[in-house]
Amino acid sequence: MTMANTIDDLTLLQKVSAFIWMEADLLDAKDYDTWLDLWLSDGMYTLPIGDTEDFDNAVNLCHDNAKMRRDRVGRFQQGFSISSAPPAETVRTVSRFVITAVDGDEVTVKSAEHLIEDKFGRQRIWAGNVTHKLVVSGDSFKIRTKVVRLLNSDGMLNSFSYLF
Repeated sequence: MTMANTIDDLTLLQKVSAFIWMEADLLDAKDYDTWLDLWLSDGMYTLPIGDTEDFDNAVNLCHDNAKMRRDRVGRFQQGFSISSAPPAETVRTVSRFVITAVDGDEVTVKSAEHLIEDKFGRQRIWAGNVTHKLVVSGDSFKIRTKVVRLLNSDGMLNSFSYLF
């Protein structure tokens, strides 16, 4: 590996990290319309149960295409979901960014996320391993896929009034 490659790799890591931090900030601010704009039209947002890779043929906590993401956001914004009334306050910490693949203009990034939820005066902590597939779009990225593997996803989980 040359020094030029190392600098290029570090620049890419900084850019994808900044993008994922910005995504977390949008979700904490409940700026769902802007969050929806981060996605490619064929993008998929998945919270699988267990270790499956065959999301289309498995039971998932969510496996959302563009329409399902918009519908989920609409329920949050309108308060039509029992789990979203009142909405939880959240604080996300995203770290441990590792670029696992670069294929043309697509970058695969693994990271760790901790989410603290505060609702009804009670705080709960969630942790997960996240994989984003990002596609270069101008000087930023669009999300092709986001898979959040919550720890204990096959255990007892409560309803969520937010997105991971």
